[in-house]
Amino acid sequence: MFWRSASSGTNAASHNPCFATQDNGIKVFGSDGYKLADAIELGIEQEIFRYIQRDITPKSDTLPPVVQPEFVAEYEEFLRQAVSPLDLTGLRILLDCANGASSAIAPDIFTQLGAQVVLSHAQPDGRNINRDCGALHPEIVAAATREQGADLGITFDGDADRALFADANGNVVNGDGVLLLAARDLQRRGELNGNLVIGTTMANMGLEAALRADGIRMLRAPVGDKYVLEWMQRYQASLGGEQSGHILFPALSTTGDGLLTGLVVLDILRRSGKPLHELTADLKVYPQVIVNVKVKEKRPLEQFAKVVQTIQQAESELNGNGRVVVRYSGTEALARVMIEAESRTAMQFHADRIATAIRAELGI
Repeated sequence: MFWRSASSGTNAASHNPCFATQDNGIKVFGSDGYKLADAIELGIEQEIFRYIQRDITPKSDTLPPVVQPEFVAEYEEFLRQAVSPLDLTGLRILLDCANGASSAIAPDIFTQLGAQVVLSHAQPDGRNINRDCGALHPEIVAAATREQGADLGITFDGDADRALFADANGNVVNGDGVLLLAARDLQRRGELNGNLVIGTTMANMGLEAALRADGIRMLRAPVGDKYVLEWMQRYQASLGGEQSGHILFPALSTTGDGLLTGLVVLDILRRSGKPLHELTADLKVYPQVIVNVKVKEKRPLEQFAKVVQTIQQAESELNGNGRVVVRYSGTEALARVMIEAESRTAMQFHADRIATAIRAELGI
C-alpha cells in the first residue's frame, strides 16, 4: 500500500510553537521506514551546511510542490487495518489536535469508526500550532473531557507522532500509563516478546513497579524515541515508549504515531470492556519534578565537580527512595533536572540545589 523510496523526510514542528523555529527541524527516514542513524544524519547535516556556504541552494521556483491526495486515503486505510475490526459506536471522544498535522485526519478517522467526536484546536492557520494546546498542555483536554462528559480525551502534539490521554474523570494518562495497559494486553495475548518493555530514564518508578508485579521487565533507554527504538531492536522488544507519549508498536509501524497510539488504546479499552481509569488504577505515580536550566553551552556535566558532587549528594540522601536524572535537552539550550521521590519536599529541595549548581557553571 505504501510507496517505497531511497529515503524520505518530514518537516517537524513537533511540540514547539510556530515562533520557536530554531527548535524545529527535519526528520529523515531510510528506505526501511526507520529514522537514520546519528552518524548518517550528521553526514547529511554537514553536506547541507557545505551547500549553504557555497550559496547554491535551489530556488523555490525550481522545486514545485508535489501534491499526492491519495496518500491521505492510504494512511487512513492503514490506521483502520491496524485495529480492525474496531467499532467506536457509542463512545464520546474529545480530540485536541494542537492545530497541527492531526487536524486534517483525526476527526475523519475517529468519526468513520463510529465515535461521537468533540473537536478542539483543529484549525491550523500556519502560526497557531501547539499554541496553548496539544500534548504539552494535557490539562486542557483533561478538563474538557470531564466538562463535556466524554468517555476519553486524546491530545496530540503538532506533528502528531505522540498522544496523551484523559480518562472520563479528567485525569491525565501519559505514556507511562499507555505502556502499562499495552504491555498487559500484549502479555495476555502472548505477544510481549521476552516479557520486556523498553522505557526511558524519565519513566516513573511506579510504572516499573506495576510492570514488575506482572512479571514484566523494563529497561531504560536514553530519552528520545529514536533511542527507544534502537534498544527495542537490540533486545527484540515488541513494545517501547516514552512518558511524553511517543509509543512504538513495531508490529504495526516503524515509528511513533499519535493517531495509531490513540486507536490502539481504544482497541484495548473496547476488548477489555473497561474504562481507562480502571486499567491504570494500580499505577502508583511517584511525585516527579523537572527543573529546566537555560545554558550557554552543553559541555559534559561531569567536567564540573560541584555539579557532580550535588548530584551524588542527592542520590545518597534519597537512599533508594527516589531517582535523579540530569541531562541536556536534545532540541533546546537547556539542562533538565528530574527528581523523583516519595517525599515532595526532598524532591524539590534536591532539584533546586542541582539546578543552582548547573546555573552557576553554565547558566545564561
